[in-house]
Parts: sequence; structure tokens; C-alpha cells
Amino acid sequence: MKSDKMTVALLSGGKSAERQVSLDSGAQVLQALDKERYEVRTYDPRDDLPRLAREAGEIDVALVVLHGRLGEDGCIQGFLESLGVPYQGTGVLGSALAMNKIVSKDLYVQAGLSTAPYAVADRNKQEAVGGIVERLGLPVVVKPEHEGSSIGLSIVKEEEDLRQALEKAWEYDRRCLVEQYIRGTEITCGVLGNDTLEALPLIEIVPGEKYEFFDYEAKYVPGATEEICPARIPGDIAEKAREYGRKAHRILHCRGYSRTDMILRGEDLYVLETNTLPGMTRTSLYPQAAAAGGYDFPRLLDRLVELALEGPQGG
Repeated sequence: MKSDKMTVALLSGGKSAERQVSLDSGAQVLQALDKERYEVRTYDPRDDLPRLAREAGEIDVALVVLHGRLGEDGCIQGFLESLGVPYQGTGVLGSALAMNKIVSKDLYVQAGLSTAPYAVADRNKQEAVGGIVERLGLPVVVKPEHEGSSIGLSIVKEEEDLRQALEKAWEYDRRCLVEQYIRGTEITCGVLGNDTLEALPLIEIVPGEKYEFFDYEAKYVPGATEEICPARIPGDIAEKAREYGRKAHRILHCRGYSRTDMILRGEDLYVLETNTLPGMTRTSLYPQAAAAGGYDFPRLLDRLVELALEGPQGG
């Protein structure tokens, strides 16, 4: 006889450069899921995709707690759709769009969202470094096209250092994004929902003095960064940031939840990027914002399951 519990496939780990972060998130999600409501089966996509395919008919919903390539880029989403397994979060198209920093940047601009001026540097069509500096000035930020968690990212202050930063980014992708560095207050806006979108309380991110920016270590070492919720910004700017978060969610075809990072300089707000699978440890930015919005961690997970079961992922 089938149990009254819902069978949840929890996917974490994977093969990306962010594997350990994904495993940590998955462990905390597993701990927080209500065992009275859910029978949880864990799968590491690095090793367990054949087992997941065999057991797909027994699974009611999947929770994807993956970061980086093959997790956030639409690949695992397409796999789950081919198996007929509903999952939380954004579908194949939206995942691919948001994961690509260059394409998402173009979409922000087309939608009228403010972003830092930028250029695209292609390893196979190399532009003179001086041309990039002439267009954008210094400092600039260099990012691989697809990586997350600040992997492969550099801040370049001197023209002679730009080539090395490009080579570093090209280790991950053929193309990389070079954007004007904007010094300001970093804030992030979590969004929850499918058709009706709820913007969660904003978080202000203050890296410790030893960190020039919110890099991998600042993100994941306990105590390295101060995270203030709600963000200490004027009400009208906060509302604009929430609208930017909702708009970014829509134009990238996100579903379920997303987190859009921004920089505030003076009264000017610039969109950096949108995360379709935000970190999900209890102390990660998205669960912090959700808690401030009235969703403790178990309730947030319940809500994501509810949103996953509302219907097809679409984009």
C-alpha cells in the first residue's frame, strides 16, 4: 500500500566547481524537510542518474539543490522533464538564460533594467586589451560566461593585469564578460512564486574588511560577511529593487523562486545577475530573506514543493 507521504527526490552534489556547496545545501535541506510529510530519497547526479531514472515512477516531486554547470543551466531540468518528474524552480529555458551571464545581461538591457556597461571577450576573436579599457575604463570585473559563486572572477585595476584575468576566465569558458566595476552597496532580492510573485525583504551584503568583493570565501566562510536584513536603504529605492527583482524573474522566464543581485551607487541601482537555484543552507541569503518574510526553513521548502506541483515548468 502506498504511503500517505509524498516521495521527494533530493538532488545535490553534481560535477560542477560548486559541488561542495551543493552537498552542504542538500544536507541542510534533508535535515529541514518534514519527515512526517515526506519520504526523502537522495541522489547525487554525479553517480545516481541511472537509479533516479529507474525510480522515477515512484517519485512525486524533485528538489534540485545543485549549483553551477549541469545543475543550474537546464541540463538536469530537461532530464527530469524527460522522466515526467515535477521539480521546484525554473525550467530548461529560464535556467539556461540565467546561467549565461552574457545573454542575461543582454536581456536586462532590452527590458530597461540598469546594468554596468560591459563588453564580451571571446578567446577566439581577441580584441586588444587597450580597446576594452578605452571603452569601459578601469577598474573592470572579468567573469566567465557560465560560472557561479564568483569562480573565475577577477577585479582588474591596471591595464597590464587585464590579459591575465581574461586568461583565467577563459579557463572556464570561451567567452567572458568584462564589465565596468561599480563600487557601492550590494543588495539581493529574493522572489517567490510562479504567476503571482512575492518579493522578499532585501538583504544588504557587507563583506569583511579583508575582502575586496563578495568572492567565494566571503560567500561561504562563516562570519566572513555581514548580511543585514532588511537592507539599510531608503524605502523608494527598496521598492525599485524589489521591482527589479520581479522584472528580472519574469524576463528570464524564472519559476518558483530566484534571487537577483544588485549594486546601489548613490540612488542608481544596477542589476548584476539572477540566481535560479540560490544557496539553500539555513544561513544562505535566500532562506534568510524568506525567514524575514515569514517563511521559516521547513515552511519555505513546503512552499517550493507546492509551487513545483502547480503545473508544467514551461520556460
